[in-house]
Amino acid sequence: MKLALSILDQSSVASGRTPPEAIRETLALAQRADAWGYRRYWLAEHHNSASHAGTAPEILVSAIAATTQRIRVGTAGVMLPHYSALKVAEQFKVLEAIVPGRIDLGVGRAPGSDGRTAFALNPNANEAADRFPQQVQELMGWLGDGLPVNHPFARVSAQPEGPTRPEVWILGSSDFGAQLAAYLGLPYCFAHFITDGRGSEEALALYRQGFRPHPGQAGRLTEPHAAVAVFALTAPTEAEAWRLFRSRELWRLSRDRGIYPPLPSVEEAERYDYSPEELAQVERMRARAIVGAPEQVIAKLQAVAEAHGAAEVAVLTPCHDATARQASFRLLAEANEALPAAA
Repeated sequence: MKLALSILDQSSVASGRTPPEAIRETLALAQRADAWGYRRYWLAEHHNSASHAGTAPEILVSAIAATTQRIRVGTAGVMLPHYSALKVAEQFKVLEAIVPGRIDLGVGRAPGSDGRTAFALNPNANEAADRFPQQVQELMGWLGDGLPVNHPFARVSAQPEGPTRPEVWILGSSDFGAQLAAYLGLPYCFAHFITDGRGSEEALALYRQGFRPHPGQAGRLTEPHAAVAVFALTAPTEAEAWRLFRSRELWRLSRDRGIYPPLPSVEEAERYDYSPEELAQVERMRARAIVGAPEQVIAKLQAVAEAHGAAEVAVLTPCHDATARQASFRLLAEANEALPAAA
């Protein structure tokens, strides 16, 4: 059965190329994803990072929405504690006015950066993170639910008002976001690629068990709707896919030490002198990785979706070779299209 496939893009910076080039690679991939049949194109938010150039996903959403025809475009996500809920509502209502019915607003409470950078973005970041549930409810209020009559900003409206609204998602990598999405009746996406799946099945089970339906309420769901965001990489052959994965292996070793460098090339990874401990860590990565020929990767993605009860899968594919990254997504879409439709 065909998967509902989407793309999550961090605008990863490749060794030897500049951050502006990473942004332009994102724009080019999004236009092709529109033609290849992907459901959504989501942009991540990171700050003060040599690894990722996507600091302002709402601006990338605007550029992609204006240059595509069909695909839904959104964030995964806006780190809400950095911002005013009113301003985020206004930004995404403007986006919704540009391409009605195609805008997603995924929100999370993680900083997407280190503590100093979070403080630079919002000196009250710690308090704001504690207020995340209230911020989400205020956001929903300004997107169309309305605020309680006794709310201090009840008479403040977010423009432009219109007949449609962005689709709001809660994003997370822990039980917290799953429980909040369930309580508010919103779709939920678990960041499987961050945790390597640890806690993912439990979080989505909590989401389904605690889900409160909101019949007749615009912007809310009558039944749970979950997605998982996973790292996956394919190529014409299994051997080539594993060769390309070497970049990701070396980068993950740095990430796990708290260092976020540009994505190394395959050649840099091949020259690296791995310690025995690092080689053991790489073997553990390979045992979990969703890498291989297209049919192998599709089968692994189907297994992940089934294990999590997920209706959608968002695929993240940092790859040093921009052409190989595009090919990975094209091959994945073709392999998925070759599957039989749901009965």
